[in-house]
Formats: sequence, structure tokens, C-alpha cells
Amino acid sequence: MRLPAAILVVSSFLTTVALAKVVSWIDTYADITITTFTHSDIQLEHQGKVIHIDPWSVSDLSQAKPADLILITDDVNHHLDPKAIARVRKPGAPVAIAANGRAQVPDGIVLANGDAREIAGVRIEATPAYDIKPGEPYHPKGEANGYIVTLGGKRIYIAGVTECVPEVRGAKNIDVVFFAMNVPLERMEPAAAIECLSAIKPKAVYPYHYDQEWVRPVPAGGKRPQPTTRGLKELADALGRQEIEVRLANWYPQ
Repeated sequence: MRLPAAILVVSSFLTTVALAKVVSWIDTYADITITTFTHSDIQLEHQGKVIHIDPWSVSDLSQAKPADLILITDDVNHHLDPKAIARVRKPGAPVAIAANGRAQVPDGIVLANGDAREIAGVRIEATPAYDIKPGEPYHPKGEANGYIVTLGGKRIYIAGVTECVPEVRGAKNIDVVFFAMNVPLERMEPAAAIECLSAIKPKAVYPYHYDQEWVRPVPAGGKRPQPTTRGLKELADALGRQEIEVRLANWYPQ
């Protein structure tokens, strides 16, 4: 059952992005249950199997279900949080990691860009996620992953933090994509995200990982700032004209 969105999303946010579908923590696509937590923290469920992507201790993990499989996209703390992994992981559950996570997850299964395999009964494809423009923070090619997860015949693409590089814009037959926007140094501004998603042509998009200012003070216990809505309406308007559904989750709770 979907929770009422109004409980979790303030009216100004609803007004700003009125042309998109605003979802709460729990949403569904076909027979897949999607729970969105904080920034890039996602839970997928299908036929009793639970997959966590980038669990983070800032999230309310009391709402999380024990994971049969965990996917980690990068080695930054809001992606790779060992305490959060331990919190949600079933005993012995596999953790698939990018190459740069090896030191923090010694028993992790390292997937290189382009690797595809079945883990815990789930088809996983590791995709490139990287920057072209120099500057910090920088994501070099080959260090971090996106993932395409196949559940119930649906292809769900967690793109990770990346520019619109050829490997990303070339993703095929995607049903749902979680797509980072407004990452630092103008690497994925709304116009670039629109261009990239127009090439991918998914059926549904969850913009995520789009508020770096919110993320900076919160892990240290600082005040949670008012979350940005910059670019969300622009994204929803442009993709809506192409019949690509945009779903806006409450990634940055107050």
C-alpha cells in the first residue's frame, strides 16, 4: 500500500513540481516495491527478495527490511557506509561493490564496469559512472558503478553519480531509472539530465542525489536545510512531453 504523499511532502514542493508524480517513501512499479530513503539510498523488493542500494545511516533504517543483496555504487560515505551495511544486511548476504570499495568491504564482490552476473538470484549489470570535467570531487572512469537490476522482467537502472557519458546515454530497454542531477561543478545540470534521459527513453524516472548542500551538514548532526527543488519542474515538464513519467520522492526529509 502506498503511503499518502502529503504526509511527507510539503505543499510548496507539491506546487513547484505539480506536473510530476510526487511519491512518498513507498511506491510501486509493476510488482516491484520501491522504498526511497535519503539522497541515493534505495530499497527494492520483488517476490520476497530485498535489495538495498547505497544504504546510509542518515536514513531512518528502522523502516528498512533485511537485505538479501546490497549494491554499492561508490566509496564516498553517503554511498558506502559500513555501519548502514551491517544494519540492513542479512547474515551472509552478498554485497556487490565498485572497485574503490574493496578496502571498506573486504568480503564484497567487486564488479568492474561492464561486468554482468547473477548474484543472490538477481541479474546485475555493472555500468560505468564517471566524470569528464576535472575538479573535486572527481569520479574517474572505472572506479565507480551504476547498476542495471532485472526484477520481474523489468530493468531498473541505478545510474550512480556520472556525467552523460556514452555508456550512460546508450543504456537500452530501461523501465525505471534513478538518475543523479545537480551534481557538483555543473556535471549534470537539468538540461544535461534531460538530454541524457531523452536518449535513454525509460518509462519512469526518479531524479535523485540532487541536493549536495543538504548532504554536507546533516551527517555531522547539523541542521537539515530546506531541500532544493532546482530543476525538478524543468525536468518533469520536458520529459512529460515525451511521455516519460517523472516520480519525485522525498529524498531530503526535514
